[in-house]
Amino acid sequence: MKSLTNLKKPFGTAKMVRIKSVRYLAWEDAFDVEFDDGLSFLEPHSAIRKANKISSKAEPVEIVLDEEYRIGFEVRYNTGEAAEVSWSFIRELPPKK
Repeated sequence: MKSLTNLKKPFGTAKMVRIKSVRYLAWEDAFDVEFDDGLSFLEPHSAIRKANKISSKAEPVEIVLDEEYRIGFEVRYNTGEAAEVSWSFIRELPPKK
């Protein structure tokens, strides 16, 4: 079985693919992001929280997919905070320092 992390491309080299759907899996505490090319990634909620500086007590209330371009989505929390996630955050490996 191939690891999904091997499918991610180095930062700046991934080809843009539109997001087909996003759903939050509470039992995994992760987001299942499916793309038009058939690939699907399970992105840990902790990574999205850290990147957007979301408090640990915040619970996801709504996921809003960018309907026009489908290049990202927004997670809205019960605390009024919001996290923006782009397709590249899911498909690419983080840049090296």
